[in-house]
Amino acid sequence: MPPTDVKNQPRSSETVAMQAPLPDRYDPAEIEVRWQQRWDAEPELYRAEPPHSGKPKYYVLEMLPYPSGQLHMGHVRNYAIGDALARYMWMQGYNVLHPMGWDAFGLPAENAALKNQTPPREWTLQNIAHMRRQMCRLGLSYDWQTEITTCLPDYYRWTQWFFLRMLEHGLAFRKKSKVNWCPLCATVLANEQVIDGCCWRHEDTVVEQRDLEQWFLRTTRYAQELLDGLDHLPDWPEKVRTMQRNWIGRSEGATIEFILDPAPETETGRDRGKVPLPPPEGFVAGAPIAPDAVRIPVFTTRVDTIFGATSLQLAPQHPLVQQFAQADERLAAEVASLIEEQKKAREAGDPGAIDKHGTFTGHYAINPFSGERVPIWVANYILLEYGTGAVMSVPAHDERDFEFAKKYGLEVRIVILPRRTLEPAAAGKPDEPVLPYTEEDSLLINSGEYNSMGCQEAQKKLAAFAEEHGFGKTTVTFRLKDWGVSRQRYWGAPIPVLYCPKDGIVPVPDDQLPVLLPEQVEITQQDGSPLSRVPSFVNATCPRCGGPARRETDTMDTFVDSSWYFYRYPDAHNASAPFSREKIDYWFPIDQYIGGVEHAILHLIYSRFWTRVMRDLGLVGNDEPAIRLFTQGMVISNGAKMSKSRGNVVSPDDMIARYGADAARMYSLFAAPPDRDLDWQEDGVAGVSRFLGRVYRLAMRYRDAVRSQAGQPPAAPTSPLAQALLRKLHQTISKITQDFAGRWHFNTDIAAVMELVNEITAAEAGLAEMPPETSARLMATIVPSLILLLAPFAPYLTAELWSETGGTGVLLRQPWPGFDPDLAREEELEIPVQVNGKLRAVVRLLPDPGSEAMQQAALAEPKVQAAIAGKQVVKVVVVPNKLINIVVK
Repeated sequence: MPPTDVKNQPRSSETVAMQAPLPDRYDPAEIEVRWQQRWDAEPELYRAEPPHSGKPKYYVLEMLPYPSGQLHMGHVRNYAIGDALARYMWMQGYNVLHPMGWDAFGLPAENAALKNQTPPREWTLQNIAHMRRQMCRLGLSYDWQTEITTCLPDYYRWTQWFFLRMLEHGLAFRKKSKVNWCPLCATVLANEQVIDGCCWRHEDTVVEQRDLEQWFLRTTRYAQELLDGLDHLPDWPEKVRTMQRNWIGRSEGATIEFILDPAPETETGRDRGKVPLPPPEGFVAGAPIAPDAVRIPVFTTRVDTIFGATSLQLAPQHPLVQQFAQADERLAAEVASLIEEQKKAREAGDPGAIDKHGTFTGHYAINPFSGERVPIWVANYILLEYGTGAVMSVPAHDERDFEFAKKYGLEVRIVILPRRTLEPAAAGKPDEPVLPYTEEDSLLINSGEYNSMGCQEAQKKLAAFAEEHGFGKTTVTFRLKDWGVSRQRYWGAPIPVLYCPKDGIVPVPDDQLPVLLPEQVEITQQDGSPLSRVPSFVNATCPRCGGPARRETDTMDTFVDSSWYFYRYPDAHNASAPFSREKIDYWFPIDQYIGGVEHAILHLIYSRFWTRVMRDLGLVGNDEPAIRLFTQGMVISNGAKMSKSRGNVVSPDDMIARYGADAARMYSLFAAPPDRDLDWQEDGVAGVSRFLGRVYRLAMRYRDAVRSQAGQPPAAPTSPLAQALLRKLHQTISKITQDFAGRWHFNTDIAAVMELVNEITAAEAGLAEMPPETSARLMATIVPSLILLLAPFAPYLTAELWSETGGTGVLLRQPWPGFDPDLAREEELEIPVQVNGKLRAVVRLLPDPGSEAMQQAALAEPKVQAAIAGKQVVKVVVVPNKLINIVVK
């Protein structure tokens, strides 16, 4: 590595300015631009060493950004956290990989192209260039030689290659299904991209349901493994793991098939559709079901309550409902109304909190256990995408069913009661529980031959009976659905398949990858992919039969690109494979991943799925992409999350121009704990800038003294003043070191450095009275350590001061300062303990132990115990940090 001392560099047009005398005033613009030019000329500075360099490895990564055009201070906070950690780990002697790239495909670029009449590729690459310049100006320690851009063919070639491997292994498939459609984006959305019923990109746009042929990735094959894997990620935030558990949504139960009663409805009167009807004549539970019978599968976690099912509720979009509605105009109108209510509930944010409405279909279903014909209703609180879209309604033992039954007067039948009320020792008639009663520690009643069984025993026997007789089975269901990856838009990776009239779906051969995205395409927001209107793209030759074929014109969801990008960084220029297994085995899993919690069930769950697929293909050896995850808080401006869509962004360019990059970065770390939201205040940036100016002036005052002591051993605490300063220094080093190793209290770390600077400044009068060599030795110990402590947070200023105070070598590779545990230990206080006003003992405690700790320490002291033996303690008077008086009689 080249030396850091700027004045020792060869003279050139770039170094002449560096050799000019430094002003007394801290000038971040002059200092930072000069050092940025130097770092730009040293491409090896932030490069990771090859695998097996002999150093421990550390892969630190912030989530790659979408190139929207410019960074704002919300981005800066995320990157400043990762940059501080990367710099600290370099100083700890690690081989650090700290890369950056661009999540460059996606609808925003396409929408910007429509708005600005600029091709998406041109728009995106311009934005990338600008944002890269911003990152460099911020002094972020990225190795740009590992940069990846997902919209370039050298990257999406491998995205297509992965798709073909999944197609070969049955993980990619095409089917017609109901999909989420955003009318504003004019494309399909994955389930995970529907937030409270609205598009993740447009919070006020309600998502519609459409029937389309789509490509899917079989995420459900890994549902259980994705769930189990969360137990092996203790260093992920619990809120993220909980969100993923809830989204995967494992439910154990049984699927039971009710049978549509083929007999025409004969029930009339006020109870029509409100009570079950008697079983069909000759019904026997478990008897063979007619081959032409219409089965209605119902998933339930409480099959033990099936004898309490007094109706069946179907989702308004259920195929059977649509069939009923075709022959009944009244029903059709009411179903349409229920669907509209569901849409409004989604728009409001919580479909589960909907005001429950429904209508009777005029049809009945046969309960396969009891033979009762239960009325079939349509209900707006039943969602087609969950379970089977059909629910057996047991009002006495389910809260939602109870609410619905009370509204419409449906029968409520109790079939389980608390075990204690039914045991032989219980006298008299059992008390009726408060409904709905849902406890599993219960016994069955009104359930035929299953009466008096415990709920769990009954669940096993009922499910086994259903499976034995062909109308049900034990079932585990997941809320997680297969990932729909087709998008009817232009700006995405083309799906590499062809449709041949003779051979059907034909994968594009590997040697024909990448399937290039054509550049001159007219983009409109009408339905259907713009690629479908490009004959030169659509028309192709079948690689199997040589005949004419048609290309797939949908592109892949942008989350496909970001599901594996971090595996490309260690081998970004590999032209023969997505990456080298040797390099992946060395660098993975990621040691620290940093990003927003909003990606908990989007990017983070997709990337965990993708890692497992690659593992099963033999490409990687790890199960999880990252062993530690940190989700930073948001930057709030004008009461809302800082974002371009809200028009409340604060540009780092403005902050850098006014206060410098170091001040902007440090404020984002200092103003709040990194996991909490930060309320943006520009005055705070100005305050940090003033502090950095103090550090600059302090170090420059002692520059010559520090240089004069080069090579000398550290100062010893030879006087009370030296003792106090060295103690404060070592306490600060200890605190920051421990915080980097555990939870990152960067705000209090920076505050600790500020306290250290305050104490040094306050001691300067005393330093002036010391012998010059003694004070020089002391400051030659303190000032370099102060610079090293600030290096992860303010790289420009500290590089300048390291050079000016005679530091040798690149600051980034300097050893992190160590601390003396004895000096770092806080001084204990000697606190007198009195009994009835008479001194009996002295206890030693750290400062500010708290009244309760002081009291416990006093009462545990043997001399005090002897003094109060046989007496009653009336009260203990505690004067914090000063005195304890025990009053006895």
